Amino acid sequence: MQHEWLLLVFAALVLLLALLDPRPVDDYRRWLQLPTLAGLTGLLIAIQGIRDSGLAQHAAAASLARAHSLRSLGLLLVVASALLSMALTNDVSLFLIVPLTVSIGAMSNLPVLRMVVLEALAVNAGSTLSPIGNPQNLLLWQHSRLSFLDFALAMLPAAAVMLALVAALTWYWLPRDRVALSPQRIDGAVHSGRLGGWSMAALVGMVVAMEYDLAPLGAMALLALFGALARASLARIDWLLLLTFAAIFLGLGHFAELPLMQRMLDGLHLDQPPVLFAGGIVASQLISNVPATVLLLDRSPDAVALAVAVNVGGFGVAIGSLANLIALRLARQPHGLRQLHRVSIPFLLVCAPLVYLVSRCL
Repeated sequence: MQHEWLLLVFAALVLLLALLDPRPVDDYRRWLQLPTLAGLTGLLIAIQGIRDSGLAQHAAAASLARAHSLRSLGLLLVVASALLSMALTNDVSLFLIVPLTVSIGAMSNLPVLRMVVLEALAVNAGSTLSPIGNPQNLLLWQHSRLSFLDFALAMLPAAAVMLALVAALTWYWLPRDRVALSPQRIDGAVHSGRLGGWSMAALVGMVVAMEYDLAPLGAMALLALFGALARASLARIDWLLLLTFAAIFLGLGHFAELPLMQRMLDGLHLDQPPVLFAGGIVASQLISNVPATVLLLDRSPDAVALAVAVNVGGFGVAIGSLANLIALRLARQPHGLRQLHRVSIPFLLVCAPLVYLVSRCL
């Protein structure tokens, strides 16, 4: 359990807040976000099946066969991450891209941790553009009553700045070296086409279930399917990741609703654009950008301005966006959190003023 420090920290926070500020059981049910946890469960099951089938390794081998340099390969993965996040949400895109990246790294000299950090930045940037790219955008799009296209156009300046910065960082940070293959590690064979087919169908089905608010039903169906046909895959799933997210949801949900937090918010002048922008970013750094959106939504006079702020707030500390934590956990690379912060915090400090200036000028 020494590697599960995030779980331990948030479990301790949940217990501490329960003692200091007792709440009804219904509050805990609301904070737990069971549909989100169910969606994560279904995605973990499907992706584990894809890994066990050999499909990820097969796709990695095919990608390497067409790659010439680490920079071009890295840019391809970053662009794919950003585009997928616009249609499938930032979390789902990471479940597809990060296992592929790890497989590519096992067969070549691709720096996996650098690549995963860049992909985390890319999905946060790409999902900013789309009304359905992440949970906070979906909530604010519905609240704003703008059309799909109008919301996307309003977010375009901010997203363009973010994506340009991610592309520049990718080009600068990845080495110029050619892709060097490790022939003894290349395994492009699909070990179980049947398991791969089931798992791909399960992934598509889970995304559809999440889209139509049927995530718990979808997760139960996948548990039953894999329990009957692929128990070994179920045994290899990272169940502690789900416990970690449950603890994070409970701890941050309770923290955001503390009377002290509410009084602090009541004293802010969120009708002033600089205050709203800074408030959305700071709140995201403290409690993650989705809870920050819920916390500030009814106090903000401008849903689009709040959307820009909380999306920028997904950079910085890892907790700013849960996509950051998902990327690191899927990759399981040593010193991942340290590397993310070395890049993401300076990225936020550069990105935030640029996005604010561009958003205010256009």
